[in-house]
Amino acid sequence: MHPPLTLHRHPMCAEIIEEFQKCHLDHPVKKFFGECTDLKIKLDRCFRQEKALKRKANFEESKKFKEQLQAYKREIAEKNKE
Repeated sequence: MHPPLTLHRHPMCAEIIEEFQKCHLDHPVKKFFGECTDLKIKLDRCFRQEKALKRKANFEESKKFKEQLQAYKREIAEKNKE
């Protein structure tokens, strides 16, 4: 199962999504017998790569936020000591 195939949510995989959807339109019956399977595999790989990039970006953002939070906590602690 794959996520909804909306182009604006998956710009990295847009070309493969279009090919996959075209395959389904061109082969309404054959799609049930594996006609579009190769494209489906490429699409799944692309989604995995896209998710890995998003995960890495989110981790980096989280790391920066935690550092800012720790700095803020230290600053507050120093003000309370004075």
